[in-house]
Parts: sequence; C-alpha cells; structure tokens
Amino acid sequence: MPAAAPFEDARDAPAVRGFLHLPDGSAGAGIVLTHGAGGNANGLLLVALAEAFAAAGVAALRCDLPFRQARPHGPPYPAMAERDRAGLKRAVGALRERVPGKVYLGGHSYGGRQATMLAAEEPELVAGLLLQSYPLHPPGKPAAPRTAHFPKLTTRALFVHGTRDPFGSPGEMRTALELLAGPHHLVTIEGVGHDLGGKRSAALVARTVVDAYAQWLAL
Repeated sequence: MPAAAPFEDARDAPAVRGFLHLPDGSAGAGIVLTHGAGGNANGLLLVALAEAFAAAGVAALRCDLPFRQARPHGPPYPAMAERDRAGLKRAVGALRERVPGKVYLGGHSYGGRQATMLAAEEPELVAGLLLQSYPLHPPGKPAAPRTAHFPKLTTRALFVHGTRDPFGSPGEMRTALELLAGPHHLVTIEGVGHDLGGKRSAALVARTVVDAYAQWLAL
C-alpha cells in the first residue's frame, strides 16, 4: 500500500495542510480530497479514497479546509466559506506542482459543495469534480436547495450519493443535476446515508468511487 506523508504548503495564505498519498510508481494525474462540515482530513472515507486512488496510480492530497485548520472541532462559519474555497484553490495549485497530468478536485458534503462553487467561479481550474454526498438541502428542508450555482457549473462532475441520505434522495439529486451546465454522472450506493456507510463500508465505497472515476472522469 502506498504510504502517506504529511503535507504542508504555507508559502501563501490560506495554508495547505494534510497528507499526500503517492503511487509506488510515477503519478500521472492527481486529486485533492477534502472533508465535510463535521470532519477533517483523517476521516475514514477520505483516507480510504486517498489510498485507493494512490493504488490506482493517482496522487491524492487529502487536506483540512481553512475552517478546520482554525479550530479542531465545530462546523464552518458561513462567513469563512470564501476562504475555504481559496484553500481548495491553493491545494489544487500545490498538487499541480507535483504531478504532470490532470488535477481533479473532490470533497465530501460541505467540502464538495465548496468545490462545486469554486469550479463554477473558475471553470478551467480542474479537469473534473468528484462529489461525495453533496448536501443538496438541509435535512427535512427540500424547499431550500443549494443549487443556485449549478447552471454555471460546466466542469465535468461525478456525484456519489447514498440512497438513505437525508440531505437529498437519489430522485432529488437526479432532478437537481439537470440544472448543471456541464457533463455529469450520478453513482448511488444502496442502503447508506450521508456518511456513505462509515467504517463498515469505507473501503468498498472507495473502490466503487475509483472505478467510477476511471470509467467516467479520467477520459
């Protein structure tokens, strides 16, 4: 299994901090992976994804968003969302210095939402997006969708969603994804919620995600 090394790039603010997983051989492409509102770069799913990508020859940088670097616990502040997007952009730039091929951007829940908003603002930033458990709406509030930026999102996007996710059902996701301006694909994971199954299925979900990435994003 390829090893992960602590990673830090504080040349500019916000700093990039996390762990870099490199393949045993040379890496072609790379992907930045980040966490949701209640997590951090050490989440089981992020670690499993990074390991699976590295095993498939893709360098993976899993990193803490700026709000998590500022405090170890608690949700992000809405006022910090722009800074979190700036942190993602910095992470993409840092990884691009280390791989010769395409760079992708992925995130779970809040991290994925910020990734889509960043890509809508800067459509040429990454070659594709990998979104796990996109938080389509707050639980129980389907009338408040987080899709205002979708019509501006032209970046190729792969969504991975549990069939029991209270932040949006597969049907709601399919309807919402029709708003996207760019090519997109939805992969559903049966019987899991917003955490995509947690510890019991992290490795399985990671393999499913990497297989879908290879078939649909890495073209």
